[in-house]
Amino acid sequence: MRGPHSMWLLMAAALVPMPAAANDVLAGAPTALSVTVYRAPDRGSGSIDLDRLQGFALVSETRAIHLPAGESRLRFEGVADGIEPASAIVAGLASSVIEKNREGQLLSPSALLAAAVGKPVVLVRTNARTGKTERLPGTVKSDAQGGVLFETAQGIEALRCSGLAETFSFSSAMDLSATPTLSVLVRNSQPITAMVTLSYLARGFDWAADYIATLAPDRKTMDLGAWVTLANGNGESFAAARTEVVAGRLNRERGVIEPIDAGGAILARCWPRGSTSDLPVEAGRQELKTSNRMMMLEMAAPVAARATVSVTAQRVEQEQLGDLKLYRVPERTTVASRQSKQVRLLDRSAIPIHLIYGADLAANDDDRSAPAEALLRTQNNAAHHLGLPLPSGRIAVFAADGAARVLLRESGMRDLAVDEEVEIDMGASPDVQVKSVTERAAIDAAHAQPLPLVPGAPSAAAGDINRVEISNARGSDIQFELRLHLPEGARIIRADHPLGSKNGRPIFRLTIPAHAAARVRYQTRRST
Repeated sequence: MRGPHSMWLLMAAALVPMPAAANDVLAGAPTALSVTVYRAPDRGSGSIDLDRLQGFALVSETRAIHLPAGESRLRFEGVADGIEPASAIVAGLASSVIEKNREGQLLSPSALLAAAVGKPVVLVRTNARTGKTERLPGTVKSDAQGGVLFETAQGIEALRCSGLAETFSFSSAMDLSATPTLSVLVRNSQPITAMVTLSYLARGFDWAADYIATLAPDRKTMDLGAWVTLANGNGESFAAARTEVVAGRLNRERGVIEPIDAGGAILARCWPRGSTSDLPVEAGRQELKTSNRMMMLEMAAPVAARATVSVTAQRVEQEQLGDLKLYRVPERTTVASRQSKQVRLLDRSAIPIHLIYGADLAANDDDRSAPAEALLRTQNNAAHHLGLPLPSGRIAVFAADGAARVLLRESGMRDLAVDEEVEIDMGASPDVQVKSVTERAAIDAAHAQPLPLVPGAPSAAAGDINRVEISNARGSDIQFELRLHLPEGARIIRADHPLGSKNGRPIFRLTIPAHAAARVRYQTRRST
């Protein structure tokens, strides 16, 4: 029995390159490359999956061309698998471009058989016991997906149903390309030798930012580092490319694009030996199923290489790109096929931070009890040792524990502009509890003391009193923020604490001593 890839090796060995048409011209290999990667518009701060990359890239390649006079088909081999032909632009070409084609049929065992349907081939049959080889001219009648049938002078047969090792020998590559290819049909009045730049959009790319924050022992400062992860899910690599990534939400209309055919399994379906009556029906089905499965495994095309991760210490440089932000890798780097690569984004130390506890409640929320949420807050400016656009991504927060570090929290971070407030979610804190209660004003209206009027609020009748109780079981004072969601048209008119506003919402700010409790009481009124 031959190895699992024997059929493909025999096919490849038997190929004779198809002579190029007189008007086919192959562009030279890229002498300069640029890859600008745009983040997947709908992806949050989650991890990158090389098999499901929803971002895209703008690829620019500089190549040498030599065109004869007249009409020619100029071929650019080795473009990205996910190229969008409609976006392709060839700069530096004086000729008129008549059409553009994405040649998606790649050379593979299944594609080769599909292209050979109805064409003459040679069946090579080898007897493993005697070593005798028989060569039978014939014609392929069906492709690799439906079970391969071929016709010789002896009749129609199914591949590998003779019990002998069988494969095909092809007289040509059936006009299949070994790499993804873009071709353009051009017309020029005289021969041309020039350097042209091919630019196009391609799917199958993405990038992400990952931050690592380390808190100082006193929890008053933190160090912040970040990496940019570049991912290329295509089968083509881009060596020594100038590489950039673009942050921000870019509106992009998605069209339906046919995928590149990377080849699939070749099915060899044979009926079990003997008569159908020799085996029980279910046993016969099981044997056939097992036989087919083994043949599929043996004859399948080689699988893609495993994805790898590369890390480099280069640090990206930030630039403005309209209303978007562009981060440039300062040195050329290889954006390799089926690989994710990390480059350094930033390093900042001794960033001042504040630990804030808080709760987001709906106004008039009755009988609700839950732990407060903690967050780290700083400002994205030079005074706080930052002051650069921060792309959205994941952030892991560590605390120094002697020489070791302990992970405290992982969360997401949104895109942040310069001078914006930076808030890092630290999750729920069971040491700080928040309870909301509604006090019915009608129970003791005669003796109830009215709450102080909020400055600027009308002195009109208000509804029930809402009370929020906060308990602090920690061994230190805490800063606490109570943020309220009001119904449309409602406002707070009375409260026993100063009322502030943040992002258009009312907020109460308190300092709660260690092992102590505090309460906030307020009344609302809906506008008529």
